[in-house]
Amino acid sequence: MVTSDFELDFEKGKGLIPAIVQDCNTGEVLMLAYMNQVSFNETLASGKATYYSRSRQALWKKGETSGHVQYVRQIRVDCDHDTILLKVEQVGGAACHKGYKSCFFKIVENNKFKIVEKRVFDPERVYK
Repeated sequence: MVTSDFELDFEKGKGLIPAIVQDCNTGEVLMLAYMNQVSFNETLASGKATYYSRSRQALWKKGETSGHVQYVRQIRVDCDHDTILLKVEQVGGAACHKGYKSCFFKIVENNKFKIVEKRVFDPERVYK
């Protein structure tokens, strides 16, 4: 396990901090996830994004099932040390488990959601 000589404020979020994930080449925001100290340390050690799944209450290694791994190219920390920004190289063209490049594939238009991206993969085939 890699330890760091700096402190992140995991306590403010009851053990979790938000991680904004951005494509390192295009700047596009791909997703928002959460990290605990263990997933942050795993990310530092492996160079691959590892998150904490609030729904499963477990570590979540991005791309473990789909193959759509995120290689971390830079980690930025906000001024309060309670949010991080991961700049990643997204393998496989999609960050979203619903098959889209970004989790932000919908816009609000006329008080309705409108899908504005094309699917990169079919989630039913990937997550059997």
